[in-house]
Amino acid sequence: MKRTSLLVGILVTLFMQHSFAQTNSNTLLLQSYYDIKNALVTGNANTTSLKAAEFLKTLDSSDTRTNNEAAHMVLSADANEISKSKDIKHQREHFVALSANMYSLAKAVKLTDEPIYYAYCPMQKAHWLSSVSTIKNPYFGTAMLTCGKVEETIK
Repeated sequence: MKRTSLLVGILVTLFMQHSFAQTNSNTLLLQSYYDIKNALVTGNANTTSLKAAEFLKTLDSSDTRTNNEAAHMVLSADANEISKSKDIKHQREHFVALSANMYSLAKAVKLTDEPIYYAYCPMQKAHWLSSVSTIKNPYFGTAMLTCGKVEETIK
């Protein structure tokens, strides 16, 4: 009986550690996405490119590949296009797809314990995810910083 209890305890501990590791890697991936978004808000193409490259590294070390190969592939393709470019307009075009795919992932997998705000830009006709409800538009940066609205809160 003691042996069974010990084995169950070990299995529960391992499961909890895997669960925590998965949640932690998902949270890091979401934060890395936010870093890209914030760089786009400032209009800095070099920082955006660097943050997209960091996103790719985080993505490769996350659990998306084992949990969903298709999600991993599309996120990787989107971020790769952003990281290769030094043209802010081109980066913003690819951020539309990255945001749509991150939204799908956020709806399918718990990325964080914090709320995720799903915002919409009517001028770009595109969405993005944010950690705060205050609008800071990544598609037009300082030109239209507060243009948009939060359409959904993912909890």
